[in-house]
Amino acid sequence: MRINVFDPALCCSTGVCGADVDPELVRFAALVDKLKQQGVDIQRHNLAHEPLAFVEDESVRNALAEDNHCLPIVMVDGEVISKGAYPADEALLSRAQQGDAHVG
Repeated sequence: MRINVFDPALCCSTGVCGADVDPELVRFAALVDKLKQQGVDIQRHNLAHEPLAFVEDESVRNALAEDNHCLPIVMVDGEVISKGAYPADEALLSRAQQGDAHVG
């Protein structure tokens, strides 16, 4: 299982920097770290730093064409599970534990 996160344009890879930090970004960054520590294959793509990743993924490209405010987009094995907001911790943890979400 692979999780891909397509973040809006953020100042750094997690958006958890600067003087005015969004608590939602802090929560999600902690969740990503927890999943990575458990061996989950999870990749984050920041629009400001990796625009090509957004163009190359057909689902993300189509979602952006329909609604340019659809980010963040979270995908599990190519399936969009969340658009416009980061999923709750429980939802993503549950999804990661359903299958073999660990790096082989």
